[in-house]
Amino acid sequence: MDAGTIATFDPSTDSDSFRGALGTFVTGVTIITTDSPEGPVAIVANSFASVSLDPPLVLWSPAKSSKRFEHFAGSRRFAVHVMAADQRDICAAIIKSKTAIKDVPTHLSHCGMPIIEGALATFECNLEATYDAGDHVIVVGLVTKAHHRGGDPLVFHAGKYGEFSAT
Repeated sequence: MDAGTIATFDPSTDSDSFRGALGTFVTGVTIITTDSPEGPVAIVANSFASVSLDPPLVLWSPAKSSKRFEHFAGSRRFAVHVMAADQRDICAAIIKSKTAIKDVPTHLSHCGMPIIEGALATFECNLEATYDAGDHVIVVGLVTKAHHRGGDPLVFHAGKYGEFSAT
């Protein structure tokens, strides 16, 4: 679709156009990690947002259809990592395999959560609440510890990764 064309559609009957419209919103890229009986597990998500400063709350929304959903739906703890522009290969590996986190440079947090080294920001969370939301679940986390550094973020737009530079 060219820049001058406007498409009007009913999102309840045209999910492809709805997905395309949502894809016009540029988002950051996060990887969520948790521990599980199978070991550390990770999932890539662009559905991340801050909720509250007091108390410190964030949210993300995994798809119920994800093969990794069961690992995160019942998790009491998780970590959200805001990925740097030079970490695209980590995202690609995580997308291919839920256990690829084992091959990513990480360290364990004070409570045993896998923390990805080099992320722009990391939010270690305890599960605060979940809300059913159609084909997704909204997961709200109480941030118990956070880390951040400077750098350019990895972004996602129209189904593609990209970069944003503040210069």
